[in-house]
Amino acid sequence: MNDAAGVPGRFNVMDYRGATVIADYGHNTDAMRALVSAVDTMPANKRSVVISGAGDRRDSDIRDQTAILGEAFDDVILYQDAAQRGRADGEVMALLRQGLQGAARTRHIDEIRGEFVAIDTALARLQPGDLSLILVDQVEEALAHLAQRIAAG
Repeated sequence: MNDAAGVPGRFNVMDYRGATVIADYGHNTDAMRALVSAVDTMPANKRSVVISGAGDRRDSDIRDQTAILGEAFDDVILYQDAAQRGRADGEVMALLRQGLQGAARTRHIDEIRGEFVAIDTALARLQPGDLSLILVDQVEEALAHLAQRIAAG
């Protein structure tokens, strides 16, 4: 298990109220496949993922990320932050949602404004035995936010 102090943003595994929380900076399809493979080996009652998309990526790359995640996660929380990298408001969110069309496993999709709001939403829903993969964007800030929430329990 990696610890956030050792390799920040790379498969940092934490315990939150009996649930497993993993923070990672994966932002491409290869990273998504690797993360899904790793998560598939971990027991979980319910799996959720928190993801945003980088506006400077190709449309197909943004869609493909959530298409991969839709095979492995029950709940998907899409978030949009201030940095849209040249995209119109809501455009990246729409592409992420398109990638989830026909997803084999995903049953619930939320769209949230703000990375920390999305993280808090995911944490609030966790039950003991659940797993949440949080794909952080602002690595240091998001990891500090997570550490604070986990310490508060």
